[in-house]
Amino acid sequence: MSEKPEKSRSWKKINLGSEKLKVFFIKHLDRIYGAKLHLVSRLPSLAGEVEFADLKNAIIETVADVEKQIARMEVIYSLLDAEVSRGSIHGLTGLIQDAFEAIDEQIGEPELRDLSIIFYLQNIESVEMASFQILQMAAVKLKNKHVNQLLKENYDEAKADRTLLLLISSKYITN
Repeated sequence: MSEKPEKSRSWKKINLGSEKLKVFFIKHLDRIYGAKLHLVSRLPSLAGEVEFADLKNAIIETVADVEKQIARMEVIYSLLDAEVSRGSIHGLTGLIQDAFEAIDEQIGEPELRDLSIIFYLQNIESVEMASFQILQMAAVKLKNKHVNQLLKENYDEAKADRTLLLLISSKYITN
């Protein structure tokens, strides 16, 4: 007679106390907030260097969207009575920094530089979308509909920016 293996813990409902969840939430919000600040400080310099006009406009639009997202995140901090922590945010800011270094390697090759910008902005937007989705799920447990709505707006903007970049890349590559 074989014994049935014990059900994996992953099948059980995960029950995080609200305080643990809030710490998780704030820590990860800090990471994406830091990345957004880094991005908004670096993107404007790229806009003046791109060759493809549609990409320049997309970068300008992305900067405006990121500024709105930062403002929403600041409201979230306020709603949760939390402050931005300047702890370890190297993961996302490192990704952004690596992207800018790779873009800089394409100096003298405007088409490849533009394509690199599109490539890395797509990757960054994808990470941001995933981050906002997870935070939205966590926000449900925090029982704050306003926080959830602000995160949804950030997710929707990041998704729209990613879609715009995808359209630009297809136009760029096929022309």
